[in-house]
Order: sequence, then C-alpha cells, then structure tokens
Amino acid sequence: MLSSDEIRGIVSGYDLKKLSAGMLASHSALDAADGAVEEGFRTVLYCQKGREQTYVRYFKSGRAGGRIVRGCVDEFKVYEKFKQITEPSEQENMRKKNTVFIPNRSFTSYIPVKEIEDDFKVPLVGTRNLLRTEERSEKQSYYWLLDKAGLPYPKEIKRPEDINCLAIVKLHHAKKKLERGFFTAANFREYERKAGELLKAKVITKEDLASARIEDYIIGPVFNLDFFYNPLEDELSKLELLGVDWRFESSLDGHVRLPAAQQMSLAGTAQEIPEYTVCGHNSATLRESLLENAFTLAEKWVTATQKHYKPGIIGAFCLQTCVDKDLKFHIYDVAPRIGGGTNVHMNVGHPYGNALWHKPMSTGRRTARLIRDAVEQERLEEIVT
Repeated sequence: MLSSDEIRGIVSGYDLKKLSAGMLASHSALDAADGAVEEGFRTVLYCQKGREQTYVRYFKSGRAGGRIVRGCVDEFKVYEKFKQITEPSEQENMRKKNTVFIPNRSFTSYIPVKEIEDDFKVPLVGTRNLLRTEERSEKQSYYWLLDKAGLPYPKEIKRPEDINCLAIVKLHHAKKKLERGFFTAANFREYERKAGELLKAKVITKEDLASARIEDYIIGPVFNLDFFYNPLEDELSKLELLGVDWRFESSLDGHVRLPAAQQMSLAGTAQEIPEYTVCGHNSATLRESLLENAFTLAEKWVTATQKHYKPGIIGAFCLQTCVDKDLKFHIYDVAPRIGGGTNVHMNVGHPYGNALWHKPMSTGRRTARLIRDAVEQERLEEIVT
C-alpha cells in the first residue's frame, strides 16, 4: 500500500490553483465530471478505444473565456485498454496536470486492486485501502466489515444443499465479466436445475459457481443510499445523505413486466431465467420515518471503517439496501466510492443534497466541492490517499 507520506509528498508538489479532476471514462464518470466543472475544475477523462465517443464527442466541453457553456469533458486520453492508465508515463502526465483522481467501480474492475494500492502514484479522492472490500472473495470483504459494524445483511447459506427458502446465488457472468451471473433458487433441486442450465448456456462457470455466495433473498424494494462523509466539517454533521436511487436490471425488469401466465410459458434458459445486468437507474426518496434508520446504518459503517481501515471512509459511499415487509433495512452490497447510480441526479441534484446545500448538489458536485474546500482550507492531504 502506498504510504500516506508518499501521497502527501506528491500533493505538496501540486500547483493547487491548477488542479484537474481525473476519472476513468465509465460507470459514473459523467456525474463526477459535471460536478467538477460546476465547481470550477478542469476535467481529464481516460477512455478505452471503442467506447470513447460519449466522452470525446458528445460531452466534450465548450468554454467561453474559461467559463463552461456546454459539456463537461475538457481533456481526454484514449487507450487501447483501460489498464494503460497505470503505466508510469501516464501517471507522470497526471501528476504534471496536478490531477486528483476520483475512483469509480470501473477503475477497480479494469485495474487490479493491488496495482491501485501499491503502484498508482496519483492522489485518489477517497480511501484507497477500502476499495478492496468490494470483492466478495476477499476475507475482509464488505460482509466482514458489516459484521464488525453490527449491521444487518442477508444471512449466508453455506451449502447449496441447505437452501430451504428463496435464496440468491451471487457470482460473475462468464461472458460479461463485469456483470452478474446471479440466479435464485428456493431449494437444492431448483439450484441444481438452474445452475446446470446456466452452465450449459455458458452464462456461468464451474469455478465461479464453486465460490459463489448464497444468501437469503430479501423480498422488498431496493434503495441505494448515496451518502457522503466530510472529514473537513467541524461544526455540523460530517455525514450527509445526498440521494437515493434504484436500478433497472436486464432481463429481470422485462420478466416482472409480464403477466404470470406469460412468465410461466417462457421457453429455454435464455427466456426462463432472468439476468441481473444493471442497465440504468432512477431516482427515489424514502418515507421520512425511515431516514433516521438509514443514517444509523451509515454512522455505524463509517465508525467501522475508521476502526478497521484507517483513516476511514472519505467522501462518497453507497449502501445498497432492501427494505422488508417490516420496514427493516438489509444491506446487500456496499460501494466505498461514488455509486453507480449517481448519474440520475447529476446537474439537477437530488432532493436531499439540494435541501442540504440549497443548490443542485449531486454526488459528483459534492465530491468536487470537497476538493475545493480542502484547497481553500489548505487541507487537501486530508481527503486524498
């Protein structure tokens, strides 16, 4: 793991009047870039060939006298593969541009976490050592951290033979490696049948199935709670709820739009067993009586990160939850960085973030505001790792 002293040394050589915000051009990069230009920073997006047009063409910045008038991508670099961002020459160029980097899930998916921890010598806005907790295969994954925090999450089922209620099997998709090969089963017989069909269709692999996590399926709506922790705040709450989003998943959402009789008539694995590939998000709010419980979850998680992953969470994080029939939260995933659904409130903000700041406040803009506050307070080293 890169030391705090090494990162502080890099930051000490930056021209703070010429900071740029960098991000991998995927996931929630548009939210981060839009927020950065709103707060007066130039942006640099790092793209992969074949999927760059969104950034280099359609959201390219237009400025007049330095003021942004259109778009949010000031500069870009196109690689053959995202992984080229870790090359020493690329890192040197980032440091020359006084770049602080905003990590997203694509960054930790396309770049090995160990390289991010040990070799990526660019200041990250957020907590570098927490990024590893997203991997369910890690011994100290987010489940371990949730357990240490005493937070509710779906009960794990150790063996497929022990399935005796509706369960979800969590593993990677074989062909779409960054996507999910999830499936549900109510008993061992259904598990065997669906697993066999998905293996035959090459949707999952035997290796991934052997290490899959099986847990209770929580029946209820899904709410992604987009929080923000501000270590610079000295008077008001350091914890902020910026927004809530929920997912559109293909082909699951197509299945639930069908009447039951049509669902029963679906033929073959491709139609019968839905996939859980996230393809979009929408905005939501919580009934106000649930808000305090949501904050309690976040406070406990923050405290656990401060104890076990010093210095603890910095900036954006997302608790992905289900709410059961008794209105109790169950955390089924945690993102220790900007969430995947925050594009839904970019530029227009979100009711909670807007109510806090009385202006459109998305997660991207809140991240950029943290950078700006840190610069003005001469405390940038406190928000980067």
